[in-house]
Amino acid sequence: MSDTPIRCGWRGMAGDPLYEAYHDTEWGVPEYDPRALWEKLVLDGFQAGLAWITILRKREAFRAAFDNFDPEKVAAYGAADRERLMADAGIVRSNAKIDAAIQSAKIYLSMRDAGEDFSQFCWGFVDGKPVQTGAVGIGDVPAQTPLAVEVSKALKAKGFKFVGPVIVYAWMQAVGMVNDHLTGCFRHDQVKALIR
Repeated sequence: MSDTPIRCGWRGMAGDPLYEAYHDTEWGVPEYDPRALWEKLVLDGFQAGLAWITILRKREAFRAAFDNFDPEKVAAYGAADRERLMADAGIVRSNAKIDAAIQSAKIYLSMRDAGEDFSQFCWGFVDGKPVQTGAVGIGDVPAQTPLAVEVSKALKAKGFKFVGPVIVYAWMQAVGMVNDHLTGCFRHDQVKALIR
């Protein structure tokens, strides 16, 4: 009998310690900290067109390059910072994505300064409680949903970029707004139990 837990069947995860640890300890866990929600949204934006494992492997380099995703610091980035980031081989070097990250820090701060908490804004779409999808097989997990389209539109209306419905749904899964651990995965019930 194997001691290996039954996990979601993500392509490329089996046997990858970093990927398995992310799945087992972080993915789908409800995140309520506004700064952490923003960081994950930025990272999901950098994922556009790439596999998540690429971003996961570069996450510590991203944190170092972006001042640990301190929105005050990122919002103040100028031309020299953009050049520094574009020269950093440890991250995804894309002018459009870097500009979007800097702009999103400014939006995050403007929301905060206007009294709008980013966490409350995000979790308001699900009434503060994760959506339990009950997906049985990997084929049951959609790339996007009508709710993700709604959240995407709201983020775009605020001025965020790289927040299309597919990216937004991946982010909603990652931050636990949606529990898409498969019902047979050992994490499904554990994550479900984390509902506030």
